[in-house]
Amino acid sequence: MAAHNEFGIEGENKAADYLVREGYTILDRNWKSGRKELDIVAEKDGILVVIEVKSRKSNRYGNPEEAVTPSKIRNTVLAADAYIRYNRIDLPVRFDIISVLSSGDVVNHIEDAFRSPVWYR
Repeated sequence: MAAHNEFGIEGENKAADYLVREGYTILDRNWKSGRKELDIVAEKDGILVVIEVKSRKSNRYGNPEEAVTPSKIRNTVLAADAYIRYNRIDLPVRFDIISVLSSGDVVNHIEDAFRSPVWYR
């Protein structure tokens, strides 16, 4: 496996460990809908939480969460919609970002980081 893929997996593992410690129940990891993927899907307090994980070795070129572009947000929302339909989930949904800086093992959890920009139905 390529080093950058292993680094991404390490970041997702740190994020998942953090979420479990914070009382979240992990429902899925790396769930795919076509070419779109959800990094972590969790539940806490009756809310479905879709978490985008971004990892960097340092913040020299900006913080990891800055890599969540409008296109990434749109694809995450579309994949979340597919997940909800596929699993017949009837819960409110929140979109979070967890950024991981490996230089200091820093995990930054940004709750309600973005809203759905997609209008459908």
